[in-house]
Amino acid sequence: MAAHTDPYTVLGVDRKASAAEIKKAYRKLARQYHPDRNPGDAKAEERFKEVNEANDVLSDPDKRAALDRGEGLFGGRGGGQNPFPGGFDGGSFSDILSNLFGGGGGGGAASAGGARRARPQPARGRDLEASLQISFEQAVKGGQVPLAVPTSVRCATCSGTGARPGTSPVVCPQCEGRGIESQGQGMFSISQPCSRCGGRGTVIEDPCPTCGGSGATRSVKRYRVNIPAGVHDGSRIRLAGKGEPSPNGGPPGDLYVITRVTPSPVFKQKGENLEVEVPITVVEALRGGEIEVPTLAGKKRLRVAPGTRHGTVQRLRGEGPPRLSGKGNGDIHYRFVIELPSELDESQQKAVDALAETINGDPRKKLFIHAGTGEAAKT
Repeated sequence: MAAHTDPYTVLGVDRKASAAEIKKAYRKLARQYHPDRNPGDAKAEERFKEVNEANDVLSDPDKRAALDRGEGLFGGRGGGQNPFPGGFDGGSFSDILSNLFGGGGGGGAASAGGARRARPQPARGRDLEASLQISFEQAVKGGQVPLAVPTSVRCATCSGTGARPGTSPVVCPQCEGRGIESQGQGMFSISQPCSRCGGRGTVIEDPCPTCGGSGATRSVKRYRVNIPAGVHDGSRIRLAGKGEPSPNGGPPGDLYVITRVTPSPVFKQKGENLEVEVPITVVEALRGGEIEVPTLAGKKRLRVAPGTRHGTVQRLRGEGPPRLSGKGNGDIHYRFVIELPSELDESQQKAVDALAETINGDPRKKLFIHAGTGEAAKT
């Protein structure tokens, strides 16, 4: 993150913003400046990195609290300025705090207290997300599905070093290869990533002509994703280490696959269960009977009770899709819908008239009785 850049300013949120407001602002900006939406735009890529670094701090309660406390510790900085000159990123903020409050061993610069300060660890690669369209049958049964993901890969020309072939990165003259810079603040010594090399400890004097010194190029990776049986629309599948490579030798990020399930014309997903709308006739609703209903394995028979009402639900236990928890299968709920003809022929009209004479009475009478207006209704 650039010098004196405040994470709150980067995301455009108030210092009292809630976690939900910060998350909403981050998602909006991440979509706006995502490299896939701005191919070849270096400014958008830099802005995208700033947005991710700011979110890494503000989405972590401990980091955010430390940032807010730091404003009072270092010269009373206000107005949204970053109390750590030179900036920080999500991978190095914990190192700054460690250097400030006396943690961490290993090699690196020494503070006023004499403790050895750890060199910042290389940041991991960026996580990726990809949507995967699958059929309803694939969601129920599972299986392997091909997926193509645009991503960054190690540059083949420079083997990921970022330097022109035949040359190598050289030791950073500013930090002398330590990757950190230290500044004294009274009794404290603050260490932060080197502003020249970004914490890598080396600089590239003659960049690779293919990748421009980044060490990576854009490519498309192809995978076969194992879809577990019983996934839903919107399920997330994590492929560890399949994200983008680290720009400075750290571990790669992860790939998160979001399943998008094509709806079934018959079965509707309801959590771990399925629902089926089953039409029945007026006669079946009145006198009951047995009907056939579809299942995932074929069909079964259900009994319709005499006097079944519109919207009545019957359940077949264990006939639904496998549960992702591995604990058996869900259920199928069958919702009976009384289907009425839009028009009646002469014989049907006579049958309805005969039925009306046999089954008479006012089914709405009880509404007025319970409302205390029975006498008014009679008049």
